[in-house]
Amino acid sequence: MYVKIKNDGGYIFDIRRTMPAAALRKGVFIMSQYAVVDLEMCKVPNESKKGKYPYSHETIQIGAVLLDDSYEIKEKFVTYVSPQYGYIDNFISNLTGIHRNDVKDAPLMKEALQRFVDWLPKEVKLVSWSENDEMQIRHEIEAKNIHIDGFDAILDNWIDCQKIFSEKMKNSKCYNLAEALIAANIIYEDGAHDGLVDAYNTALLFAKMQTEPELKLNPYYQNAISGEESSSGFTIENLFAGLDLKGLVSTT
Repeated sequence: MYVKIKNDGGYIFDIRRTMPAAALRKGVFIMSQYAVVDLEMCKVPNESKKGKYPYSHETIQIGAVLLDDSYEIKEKFVTYVSPQYGYIDNFISNLTGIHRNDVKDAPLMKEALQRFVDWLPKEVKLVSWSENDEMQIRHEIEAKNIHIDGFDAILDNWIDCQKIFSEKMKNSKCYNLAEALIAANIIYEDGAHDGLVDAYNTALLFAKMQTEPELKLNPYYQNAISGEESSSGFTIENLFAGLDLKGLVSTT
């Protein structure tokens, strides 16, 4: 089910819900512990960083999914964000699929964050891949003087899924999300660098880590690790270079 809310500027704010419409009308709330979030960003020109906004990136999309108490994905949230200082160049458009026209009538960060917080259930913890998204939000609310009731407490309980994965792997390496999904043998959604898709894929991995005391790895990946440990100069990146990683996910 898609619940679409149009603001005065004509921008569509999209909440995708998997609950039955009748349940929504009756005010049934999902018991959720975690909201997995992903931001897409554009670059901020050097001349803009000399003024009120000293940071290198600015948010252009917020994507998130809610996990219920069984770690099943129950709701999805996505909105574009109109940058005040940054600029979507060809590199960012090619990377994310987001163009200047997409954010032209989108809400500013203050409104987008307020909508996001309004969508969140009570007693929720935010999860993301790495600490970058948390720091990006902290930078923007500071530089743009954004205050949202209760949001500071949510930020202070942010969970870094990348760190948890490294701990599960007993390795200090900072894994990228694509490699982690393959290593964990997860059949993931295509569309890296789309906020909603990355949030969805991160949620799949987070749920697997929360429900498996000993993380079950992809057998191909497990063999690659064994080979890496016994062969000098060999890396996981060498093994997967040029391959369709999704095709290496084991279904057995």
